[in-house]
Amino acid sequence: MQRIHEPADLMEAQMLISMLRSEGIQVYLQGADLVGGMGELPALGLLGLMVEDEQVQQARALIASYQQATPIVEGEYNAPHLVRCGILEC
Repeated sequence: MQRIHEPADLMEAQMLISMLRSEGIQVYLQGADLVGGMGELPALGLLGLMVEDEQVQQARALIASYQQATPIVEGEYNAPHLVRCGILEC
C-alpha cells in the first residue's frame, strides 16, 4: 500500500475518495482523525490517500486529471441544447 496524495482538507479528500472508488480503486484515508485536533488551522501533511500497490499508477493518473480540470465559471458555460425546461439532459 502506498500514499499517493495529500489532500488539502477533508472535503477534497472525500471528493477524491468518491472519484477513485467510482473507478474501482480501493482507497483509504489516513490521518482523518488527526484533523479535528487542529481545529480550522491548516494541517498540511496530516491527510493522505492510500491505495494498493497494483492501483497506484491508475489512481495517480486520475488525480492528475482531476487537478488539471478547468472549472466552469458561472456565465461562461452555454449549452442550451442540453437544457430543456430547466432540466439537464445527458
